[in-house]
Parts: sequence; structure tokens; C-alpha cells
Amino acid sequence: MPEEPENAAREDAENWNLVRTPLGEAWSGRTRYAAAMYFYKKGEMNADTLEVYRLCSRLDHQDPLSIIRDRGVGKAWLEKMEGG
Repeated sequence: MPEEPENAAREDAENWNLVRTPLGEAWSGRTRYAAAMYFYKKGEMNADTLEVYRLCSRLDHQDPLSIIRDRGVGKAWLEKMEGG
């Protein structure tokens, strides 16, 4: 059964908030990674970008966006994160 648009929009919004969890909060790296996996499965993030979130998942203070920039991967994702 297809997901209803309002439920999909709600789930997108929830995961958008989770992927932007502030650095340094307990379990924030894992929270960001779980949300990143959601966007990866939707086709909104490439595998190289997801890998950065995986690497940072146990490092609550590490900013995955800075590593994405350094590696030169995920330009579309960076634009989405910086614009949204």
C-alpha cells in the first residue's frame, strides 16, 4: 500500500530535523546517521555522503558536513543542508 502524502511529508520533516541534530548531544552522531540512511534510501543522498555520516556516527562532536566538504562529495546534499 502506498504511503499517503501527508504521512510522507511528516516523515520527511521528522528526518530533516534529526539529520540536523546539534553536534555534541548524546547519541547525536547515531541520530544523524539514521536520518541520513532515510534520505539515502529515498535517493536524496549518494553513497559517499552516507559513508561520511556512518564514519561520524560514533563521534557526536564531529560535523559530517565539514568532512563532506573536505572530500568533495555530496555537493547536492550540502546545498540542501545549507539552504534548508
